Amino acid sequence: MENVNMHFFGMLKKSGIRTQLYTIYVLTIILPLLVIGSFLLWNTNRLLTNYHRDLLESDNSRVWSILFELTTQVYNISENLAFDGGVQEVLAGNYGHRQEMEGKVDGLTLVDNYEYNYAEIEGIEIYTDNPTLTDYKQFYYAGEGIITEEWYRRAVSQSSVFWVPMMSSDKYGNEYWNLCLIRKIPVMYSEHDAVLVIRISDNYLHARINSQEYETMVSVDREPVFFSTDRTRYGLEQAVPISYGESYYRYAGDRKIDGNLCLVNVSTLPMYQSDSDVYICTVNEQAYGNIRNIIGICIVIIGVSVVIPGVLIHFFTLYFTSRVQTLRYAMHQASNEDYEFASSVSGQDELSEAFSDLETMVRNIKRKDAEMYEARIKEKELVNEQQEMKFKMLASQINPHFLYNTLETIRMKAFKAGDREAATAIKLLGKSLRYVLDNTGTVFTTLDKELEHVETYLAIQKLRFGEKFDSTLETAEEVDTENLYVLPLILQPVVENSLLHGLEEVERGGEIRIRIFIREGFLLIEVSDNGCGMERERLEQLRQDIGSKEIGRSKSIGLYNINQRLSLYYGSGSLNIDSEYGKGTVVQMALPLEKMKNVR
Repeated sequence: MENVNMHFFGMLKKSGIRTQLYTIYVLTIILPLLVIGSFLLWNTNRLLTNYHRDLLESDNSRVWSILFELTTQVYNISENLAFDGGVQEVLAGNYGHRQEMEGKVDGLTLVDNYEYNYAEIEGIEIYTDNPTLTDYKQFYYAGEGIITEEWYRRAVSQSSVFWVPMMSSDKYGNEYWNLCLIRKIPVMYSEHDAVLVIRISDNYLHARINSQEYETMVSVDREPVFFSTDRTRYGLEQAVPISYGESYYRYAGDRKIDGNLCLVNVSTLPMYQSDSDVYICTVNEQAYGNIRNIIGICIVIIGVSVVIPGVLIHFFTLYFTSRVQTLRYAMHQASNEDYEFASSVSGQDELSEAFSDLETMVRNIKRKDAEMYEARIKEKELVNEQQEMKFKMLASQINPHFLYNTLETIRMKAFKAGDREAATAIKLLGKSLRYVLDNTGTVFTTLDKELEHVETYLAIQKLRFGEKFDSTLETAEEVDTENLYVLPLILQPVVENSLLHGLEEVERGGEIRIRIFIREGFLLIEVSDNGCGMERERLEQLRQDIGSKEIGRSKSIGLYNINQRLSLYYGSGSLNIDSEYGKGTVVQMALPLEKMKNVR
């Protein structure tokens, strides 16, 4: 056994990790589940079958008890009637006329009491061959149609009680069956014969015996079925073969009835003080269907118990082996002096720790390599530093403050000379220059500073063009310009484009309108003009130009740069242009608010 285990684990070690995991899954989950599940299915099937058999036997016993109680009571009634003095007197009488016979019968109340006060009795019939007694109430003359009946001849020839099924019909002609007690009435001091027939009510049997779950069929001796919860079986043979030769036949098992496999329980009721036997057959047609449904549910549960771990194991195996392959490939790269890993091992287990150790080792190797080249580039770095020092010395001579101070000196001289317009222009130019220099190399500026720079630009252009145009700036109340950050110098080129190109052919009355508002999580900045606008073909060409710049199209270079900056930071589609020939142009920026807050 030990050698077998060693051989098995030896074979397992030679296979890949994925094969090993699948093998362990099969051996530790599938096989135990199949073995245990098969046993549970077999045991469940056995327990359910026994359970249904016990219930069926219990219902059969219930019917047995009902029939025993009922037939015993009917037998006792027959005893009282057979030996009642009044009945004897009626049967032994020799009547000269019918009125005398009817008076005698009317004076006998015992038979009426039994027939009308006992629900289980459908009718009491007393037949006699006394020719002076004609049909009246429960008494009937046994003419040729009766004395030739098998049950009558049998009753006359024997003194014991027996039971037979008899077919009857109601007033509408519907046929049904009754279980009937038949016995001979010994008539004292008379040479005539008399036979008592007590019919048990079929409706009463249905009320007492009917079951919603089981079908019950009852027959007596070798006669056809006289009672069934399924009325279509009346008058047919028992659905289950019965060994009539046995003194007390009993059967519990399964039989095919009408093509369906059913659970069946058959018992024998020996009738009290009689040679007749009643056979009670109880059938459960739904048992095996219910058992199959439950077994099917169990199979589904077992299947799910196998499939769900299998799916989890499968995906875990793919995940685990992919991480092992990533680590293996990285180690292969490192062994070939390729230290740039394209991927990493995620997680916080031993594999990720091993990959982290590999990365640490690679960093140490790269650091050592860097130290090897440090001495070689040291002299070149010294030379570069000297050159950089010279460059900084030259650059420091061009101090922005020098430019501001110079412009301020010129502005003051123009002011003293009385040229206020020139002084204002120089002041605005210095303010614009300061904003541009201050934001050179910066990533963001506040929206209010950007708008202030645009207003400065428009003021300079107003000095230049005079009555050519007017401008308006509308900012919605919900826009907090001091706490929203935008890319610097992003709005002024758009305004410049509207002025120089949109209002190019306008001599006076031009209007540039800047609207800032918030809609659906975006800050919208609209720059519109009332210039000549563009035709549809030119508008489409412009949209293509700003999306994919073509060298030589200088009119859209500013918008191209703006679109590129917006696309790189905010995503494509941030800049939209719409124009209609003769009505002007609208340029809209859509900036997500989340990216404009707390960027510093």
